[in-house]
Amino acid sequence: MRLYFENRAGGVYADPAGFARLVYKPGPRAEGALLTHSRHLLARHHGRMLVDQRLMQPYSPVEQQLVRQEWLPLAIEENGYRYGAVVQAQDVFARLATATVLTQARNSKMTYRYFDDEAAATAWLLSCA
Repeated sequence: MRLYFENRAGGVYADPAGFARLVYKPGPRAEGALLTHSRHLLARHHGRMLVDQRLMQPYSPVEQQLVRQEWLPLAIEENGYRYGAVVQAQDVFARLATATVLTQARNSKMTYRYFDDEAAATAWLLSCA
């Protein structure tokens, strides 16, 4: 896997299987650089991204608004985001925050699925054309 960007919030990788990978680290996030770089890499990887949230803390209300109103629409319209495989967070509140954000995606041009297992998430993502 090739590292594209990394900071204290997590890392963005180009997976050799042909999709973008966003891996959250534990701890608070105070910047949007991780999401910005994930969006740019997404455009190069057929609109597919695996989002590993296992160690993620819940999105703050400000982050939820940023993702829902800015990042997600831009990722879909400008970067071709079509398929998202979310490896769910261990923290139940992080799961709820993600579900709140992704509710908007139900009415968009993207398909996403939640997984407890990275291998299952990868297999599903690879089946998406």
